[in-house]
Amino acid sequence: MLARTADNLFWLSRYVERAESLARILDVALRLATLPSAYAGTSNEWESALEIACCRDAFFREHEVANQENVTRFIICGANNPASIRATIEIARHNARAVRTAITTEMWEVLNEAWNEMQRLKFDSFTHKDLTRFLAFVREVSLRFDGAAYRTMLRSDPYWFQRLGTFIERADNTARLLDVKYHVVLPDHERVGGGLDYFQWSSLLRAVSALNSYHLIYREGIKPWLVADFLILRTEQPRALISAYANLDQVLDTLAERYGRQGPSQRQVRRTYAGLQNLDIEPLFQQGLHEFLETFINDNNALGAAITEQYLQ
Repeated sequence: MLARTADNLFWLSRYVERAESLARILDVALRLATLPSAYAGTSNEWESALEIACCRDAFFREHEVANQENVTRFIICGANNPASIRATIEIARHNARAVRTAITTEMWEVLNEAWNEMQRLKFDSFTHKDLTRFLAFVREVSLRFDGAAYRTMLRSDPYWFQRLGTFIERADNTARLLDVKYHVVLPDHERVGGGLDYFQWSSLLRAVSALNSYHLIYREGIKPWLVADFLILRTEQPRALISAYANLDQVLDTLAERYGRQGPSQRQVRRTYAGLQNLDIEPLFQQGLHEFLETFINDNNALGAAITEQYLQ
């Protein structure tokens, strides 16, 4: 298939997944901001949201204070934020139009309806309830799009390039969401594993719809190293880093078979996947989870660049 078509499919899925991630980042920040009043003013959850959404510099060029109103509006629909939820949905819809014959009617309808709905929303008059409904709506759009792709697309080249974009972005997003915890600094009088630490980790699990499944796997209280293990190394968890890389490895092997050759992307995905398979979470957590996540994000970006060079140019 044409490299331009493959590129549009790859980025179409990345932008849909990214919109969901931005909604989940805001959900984490909202949950942390509503922790018991004894902790009020002691954390930087809104600056953290900007850091993880990669729009901190753009935000502070326009605003002086990172508070709930300013940050939520900037991430949702900021006019000077090309990575806002509204912008990512718009770009995804634009890419879908460019490859209209390569995707199914159901996939197109999900994105078109989402864009039309966003055109009707009045962001300036959002209440707290409106905000939580909107974030749920964005997550639902992503779930419906992903489900439509899985259930209606032929298992041919368009499907495999669409899946590549989904899993590359999902791995990046999970790593960044997990890293949220390390941008929210505990107060000096709070200990790791204490009450505030517990609330922060449980808020993260709720934001990725994983609190119940965490308890099904571990059957005990929330412990930081177990949350990290769950979102990095548990193959049962579909948002875990290792799950994303198991899928990436499979998809890239399929493409190598179809195109008759291996390349840099296959080598890169195998290196990262093997590293995850050989990882032990306890020493990793003691040595520095934040540092590991930064390295992983860089490796994931390198895989995206290798895929672009090998297939999308």
